[in-house]
Amino acid sequence: MPPTAQRPLPRLGEENEFFWTSGEDGRLRFQSCGACGELRHPPLPVCPSCRDTRVEIAAVSGRGVVAGFTHNLQPWIPAIPPPYVIAIVAIEEDPRVRLTTNIVGCDPDRVKVGMRVQVRFERHEDVWLPFFEPSGDLDPGELPDDVFPSERVRPMVRQEKFEDKVAITGVGLSQVGRRLMRDPLDLAVEACLAAVEDAGLELSDIDGLATYPAGDPHGGHSEGGILALEEALRLNPTWINGTPHTPGQTGAVVEAMLAVAAGLCRHVLCFRTVWEATFVARQRAAGSAAFASAQGGSGRIGGDMQWRVPFGAASAANWIAMNASNHFHRYGTTRETLGWIALNGRRNAALNPLAIYREPLTMDDYLSARIISSPFGLFDCDIPCDGSTALVISAIDAAADTPHGAVGVEAVGTQIAERISWDQGTLAHEPQVNGPAAHLWTRTSLKPSDVDAAELYDGFSFNCLSWLEALGFCATGEAKDFLEGGTRIALDGELPLNTNGGQLSMGRLHGFGFLQEAVVQLRGQAGERQVKDAQVVAVSTGGGMPGGCFLLTAPR
Repeated sequence: MPPTAQRPLPRLGEENEFFWTSGEDGRLRFQSCGACGELRHPPLPVCPSCRDTRVEIAAVSGRGVVAGFTHNLQPWIPAIPPPYVIAIVAIEEDPRVRLTTNIVGCDPDRVKVGMRVQVRFERHEDVWLPFFEPSGDLDPGELPDDVFPSERVRPMVRQEKFEDKVAITGVGLSQVGRRLMRDPLDLAVEACLAAVEDAGLELSDIDGLATYPAGDPHGGHSEGGILALEEALRLNPTWINGTPHTPGQTGAVVEAMLAVAAGLCRHVLCFRTVWEATFVARQRAAGSAAFASAQGGSGRIGGDMQWRVPFGAASAANWIAMNASNHFHRYGTTRETLGWIALNGRRNAALNPLAIYREPLTMDDYLSARIISSPFGLFDCDIPCDGSTALVISAIDAAADTPHGAVGVEAVGTQIAERISWDQGTLAHEPQVNGPAAHLWTRTSLKPSDVDAAELYDGFSFNCLSWLEALGFCATGEAKDFLEGGTRIALDGELPLNTNGGQLSMGRLHGFGFLQEAVVQLRGQAGERQVKDAQVVAVSTGGGMPGGCFLLTAPR
């Protein structure tokens, strides 16, 4: 480890100091409501159950149960070298209250979902980190309930749908690849110009702009947002939107649809640019100190990340892997189950000239690849890449003359129906997929059996499995049987899945690539990978913080 590397620690303040200094006397403490006594974590100024604002601090036994775990082998943080075990521990007093932590004091292979554990504090400067070790009680502990609260899903508030007023008229894709070393704004302009031309429009017709997540290009997640693209193209839009807080990465597209349906504009250009591969290459070239800083290698951390990063849980690979372990435990899911998703994507990518990885992939290749964060191996993780995707959302009455036909929007799913948390809410699925999925079906008379193909977010293979079950293509816990052999999800199967290769093989275009592929399929322009007579395609993006989904229909 570099001599300057220090474990990232939380930034202490009035609202969190009680927790991070509890270990001084060996007692684990949480906030509790001064009215109803409910424990809560992380700290909040109000009780979500009774809305009382009186706050107390309660000491607990320090005993708990492992609700999910991952054996991490990837060096995310210089000061925390692998291997190490990250876990979600549900506390004994109320299993709805959990901690992301490390399991210490035992062989990593001994850690199981259901293992009973006891807190063991370790001091780092002025912080006492609550690690956990086996308690010695061999009886498995009871896991928190993980039933989705379907009663929270709201019905349509009116019969008239905004989706009926809009269409997708154009799509564009820039060059896609690893370490292209191109200016990300250049990629964005390439995709946007292609989408406008594809829609049969002129740049002067574009009167709205929408993107995700906007903001500074640092980190490889943006080209600079609305401000950068507007400065480059000088469109003078009447409406703009760019924010990270949307229902999935393609929430920007939903917002564009709403703006068009409301009459704020006629044609909105939506775009999303990633250039993570080039960004990381440049940081590495700049030297180890710059790279370590970019990776979050040291310093004090605030906000939500303070509850995970001090334990080495620095990546969504870690967070989602812990949910996968819970699903494995509850339903008998295996690595082979996830492998069928990866193999299917690679078969489809072989038919996609734009995909990054097109070489054949076997189950033996998949299973023998190095583990990143168990149960995820190399081929369970999507490919950081450079590329930009753009779409044009048009008013339905302005879409009649589009050259390739207007792709219809049957329904969107956007609702938050679970805790906004990686460790306090859903355990057996990726968080924030059940709410949008259930919401989607309230906005249409179509059923899962009416869907001809599905383009489901696969930042990790388990994301895709979560969406399959949430959207009702198979029942909760039945993905193992549904995916077995990969025949149902093949191009000629009952539900062709991720027909462009998905992010696992085509590259991490952050969800926008799935919308582009759905449009290509519904137009019948997918060439060798074309799904026969595709009329309805489901698309999902995100999950975690939060997610969203669409039903799109072929041009009429």
